[in-house]
Amino acid sequence: MAEYSDNELIEMLHSDNSSYGFNLLVRKYQKRIYNQVRRMVVDHDDANDVVQNIFIKVWQNIDKFQANSELYTWIYRICVNESLTFLKRKKTKFFLPIVDIEKELSGKLDGGSFTGDEIELKLQKALLKLPEKQRIVFNLRYYDEMPYEEMSKVLVTSVGALKASYHHAAKKIEEILLHH
Repeated sequence: MAEYSDNELIEMLHSDNSSYGFNLLVRKYQKRIYNQVRRMVVDHDDANDVVQNIFIKVWQNIDKFQANSELYTWIYRICVNESLTFLKRKKTKFFLPIVDIEKELSGKLDGGSFTGDEIELKLQKALLKLPEKQRIVFNLRYYDEMPYEEMSKVLVTSVGALKASYHHAAKKIEEILLHH
């Protein structure tokens, strides 16, 4: 099936064919968004819930989308916000300090919910030790290879701050991987 451009999808979303356009949009971005969310929240079922919320928000707010930014930049921004909101809610719900949340998520990683080699598992665990914002920056850059200019639109942060954040994240991860 041919992939539609973002502009074509937006046109469809504003036509009588909006639900078909929305299905195509979900199909186009679901995997990328799921991967991003999964790296943030770790648990597969949680990730599915968050992804569902993201696409509900996209559907509800598509009229507010300003075509002056890329569609996926806008979707990623919703993705990041929803992931952070979810993690915040999870912490409040369990009254757990962030360290315990990390323990719980690390346990899930050990439980084999991730396939992949040892290094990937170690990297995922190291990532859980980073502050959430740094984790997002690292994920977007390392896994999605998103350019800093694009990231600055998603995270509404300067390129300089993002480069510094990525550098700190990479250094911390390196230290964790070397000493564990």
